[in-house]
Amino acid sequence: MKKYCLAVDLVDNPELIAEYENWHKTENAWPEIMKSITDSGINNMEIHRTGNRLFMIMETDDSFSFDRKAAMDGSNQKVQEWEQLMWKFQQPLPWAKEGEKWVLMNKIFEL
Repeated sequence: MKKYCLAVDLVDNPELIAEYENWHKTENAWPEIMKSITDSGINNMEIHRTGNRLFMIMETDDSFSFDRKAAMDGSNQKVQEWEQLMWKFQQPLPWAKEGEKWVLMNKIFEL
């Protein structure tokens, strides 16, 4: 198992943040998105929020790669629809590369 942590910011607007969180409730999850996540080798995913900053923890199997996930997502119309919808709420971190949404974080401590 591998673990990855990523971050992205939300637009700092309480109504948009509430709507974003509503989209991420279990009962509002799109089955196609859930399937695309597990099909890519992600076994567990959590998203946490503080203010307008999101923090994602992904636990993956050995088949997972970011390149493979990007290729799978690029050819999945429903994932593209979801990503387009999410950009209404999300904004890149100030240090993100052009077109980069979620930024991979570096682990700096472990106990």
